[in-house]
Amino acid sequence: MSRGWTIATVLIGVLALLALAVTSTFFSRRNEMVRQKEAIQGSWSQVDVVLQRRADLIPNLVETVKGYAAHEQKIFEDLANARAALMGGRTPAERIAANQQLEGALARLLVVVENYPNLKANENFLRLQDELAGTENRIAVERRRYNQVVQDYNTYVQLFPNNLVAGISGFQREEAYFRTSEEARQVPQVQFAR
Repeated sequence: MSRGWTIATVLIGVLALLALAVTSTFFSRRNEMVRQKEAIQGSWSQVDVVLQRRADLIPNLVETVKGYAAHEQKIFEDLANARAALMGGRTPAERIAANQQLEGALARLLVVVENYPNLKANENFLRLQDELAGTENRIAVERRRYNQVVQDYNTYVQLFPNNLVAGISGFQREEAYFRTSEEARQVPQVQFAR
């Protein structure tokens, strides 16, 4: 009987160690998914901060340009609508879509600016344009960081055995990436005056 108890005790011990190892691995992987999901939220917050900065600069830029280009009302309306959509976006996907709309409106505004040489020499406009350019650079950096964090997370939750832990714990692939719009992929037409 003592030999049977010894074998049973060893088996129970081995099973307990195996259960402990599986549980430890499960929670370790789940905790890493939580950490990476929080990194996505933190990275998105950084993107949101620079998007907000740009949105705050736009009214000043518009007011400066309005004095020179009063008949370009459609562009100002598009900018206001795009900015409102950006400020009203609740999810990263909504804010990303609104950001693309805002980028298009800003590009049209800069085309208008090219038609007003006096405006390009205006000190307030130049300062605002520099601030906006700096902000655009920050946005590009934060977008890249955000996309990288999302990619790292998506890779992690899809690898085996992480995908099993993700499925059990409810972690899903994150789809809100910044992508290049189709308009931005078009080759610009350059024509020199003769």
